[in-house]
Amino acid sequence: MPMISSRNAGRRTVTACHAAIALRMSRRARTIWCWLTRPFPTLQPYAETGPIFLHAEPCARAADASAIPPMLARRKAHLIKGYDGDDRIVYSTGQVVASGELEAEAVKIFERPEVAYVHVRSAVNNCFTCRIDRD
Repeated sequence: MPMISSRNAGRRTVTACHAAIALRMSRRARTIWCWLTRPFPTLQPYAETGPIFLHAEPCARAADASAIPPMLARRKAHLIKGYDGDDRIVYSTGQVVASGELEAEAVKIFERPEVAYVHVRSAVNNCFTCRIDRD
């Protein structure tokens, strides 16, 4: 079972990109920022760019857990895609999965040896949510 974490600790982890490490929804009264992000190290054809939403005030880092963070579990579905070590999409890995199947389907994608990591994105708007790294 993958370890759910806001940082990589030498095991498969879910890691939010850049400063979006809370992995939770903001309360209505809080100010949030919308920034542009590209969760890839270099420009290339598969380096999608899009919005990321950040709490304007400092907030606690998501705690390590052995379950999907509540923010992800509340969504109906997620778009997941596998990428290789060169940050290219591994074809036929992209799929929309129900929240209850997210972990199991990510593990199946990692059965393909060329997959280095999996992106979890919004199934509705394709916004980047987090990344699952191979062990």
